[in-house]
Amino acid sequence: MNMKPTDSEMEILQILWEMGECSVRSVHEKLDRKDVGYTTTLKLMQIMHDKGMVSRDSSAKTHVYKALLSKEHTQHQFLDKMIDAVYNGSTAGLVMQALGNKRASKQEINLIKEYLKNLENS
Repeated sequence: MNMKPTDSEMEILQILWEMGECSVRSVHEKLDRKDVGYTTTLKLMQIMHDKGMVSRDSSAKTHVYKALLSKEHTQHQFLDKMIDAVYNGSTAGLVMQALGNKRASKQEINLIKEYLKNLENS
């Protein structure tokens, strides 16, 4: 499935990936933006269902939604698009920019070193 979720849809997908199956109410309560009304969350999730991003179990009184887009595939799509658009296809450019912003902790840098070491050995 090759679709690009909007920012609002990504917020909802993040919640569904974290929680698994849940109701609109549960998603609405977890949303960071508290200025969004319940009916807006409901409508957005209905649209996501129509787009094939989420499934909906309507067998019970409360409808339960589940992400159909995998987290890994969606992250891969976004990253590929960003590397192409912002870094002219250069993965090294992305990595150097990410590490150069001084947000990476020592622990994260050690994890990255270990990952690179494993890549070299495979």
